[in-house]
Amino acid sequence: MTTDNERYACHYSLRDFGVEGQQKLLEARVLVIGAGGLGCPVLQYLAAAGTGTLGIIDHDTVSLSNLQRQTLYTTDDIGFLKVECAAERLRKLNPEISIITYPVELTSGNAWEMIAGYDMVVDCTDNFSSRYLINDACVLLDKPLIFGAVYRYEGQVAVFNVTGDSSSKLNYRHLFPEPPAPDEIPDCNEAGVLGVLPGMIGMMQATEVIKLITGIGKVLRGKLMTFSMLTYDSFTVDITDEKPVSHLIPEDRQELEKTYYSLICSFSTHGIEELDPAEFYKRISEEKSLIIDVREEGESPAADFPHQSVPLSRLTESLSKFNQENIILFCQSGKRSLKAAGILMHHFGTEKKISHLRNGIKALQNISL
Repeated sequence: MTTDNERYACHYSLRDFGVEGQQKLLEARVLVIGAGGLGCPVLQYLAAAGTGTLGIIDHDTVSLSNLQRQTLYTTDDIGFLKVECAAERLRKLNPEISIITYPVELTSGNAWEMIAGYDMVVDCTDNFSSRYLINDACVLLDKPLIFGAVYRYEGQVAVFNVTGDSSSKLNYRHLFPEPPAPDEIPDCNEAGVLGVLPGMIGMMQATEVIKLITGIGKVLRGKLMTFSMLTYDSFTVDITDEKPVSHLIPEDRQELEKTYYSLICSFSTHGIEELDPAEFYKRISEEKSLIIDVREEGESPAADFPHQSVPLSRLTESLSKFNQENIILFCQSGKRSLKAAGILMHHFGTEKKISHLRNGIKALQNISL
């Protein structure tokens, strides 16, 4: 890739950066997920800095309410895809770099393929289902993740899945193991956000990307930084790996693609009874319970006890059929059955007794009736 020496002259003059640092930027591939309030400054600064390949994922179109904080767009862009408007301006800002657009919604079905082709990911989304999906995919693919979030007058920045002083790689789940209950999630549309705040936080995310690529400075690995626009106060808290979270993350690509993150983040799983193998067998033998396998059809091992098969993907459309008072769910590893139990608890409340098999049918392999 050829470069314009004058364009990056200030980088070349920087001690510990210079030509070598600029070349690392030009060879880097960075995926930015979300082209909104955070994504706009991230993209502008990374493009201007000479990041060789920028991928942009966003399926949304520009609306009038975006213009208060999303500075890549103008009134003339209203109704057009954000990724296309952003790409047009970024190419004018720096025609030397490659811009790849994905005008689609990131889902568990396409996340693996899109994230796999990049060196690192910048999370500029504004919802929990996307954050957990991005985190889990980055953990499985071993991709550094630069996180940012804004709310009212405060913003947060962190860097996940990067080795630091210890050998462990901390991820978003070490900070927030599971999604909050739906009634605990703040509504940004109602609470609002100061228009300049995403610019500040996005700029910090872009800085962390540049530091990671070039090796300069010290990244926010293992720390969450919070910044207030009202007072200019900032503080960092340490993120630790004291509590294991690997059991909350899908084991592989196949399980990731079967995880319905929008459902996971729509229903609380707090208070659901978890059964170990002995308790599971005792419960299904002593009680008149409805036993439900929420795996997709054809998954093995097959269950050798009476049950019904209702895949998690079709669970909500089958709720009217669940007439028994006691319902026990199971899946391959316990992750999907826990989410299914949350859906049932949200729907039935205390009307039914709902439980699930912890660690899934795999935990039954050394247990017999």
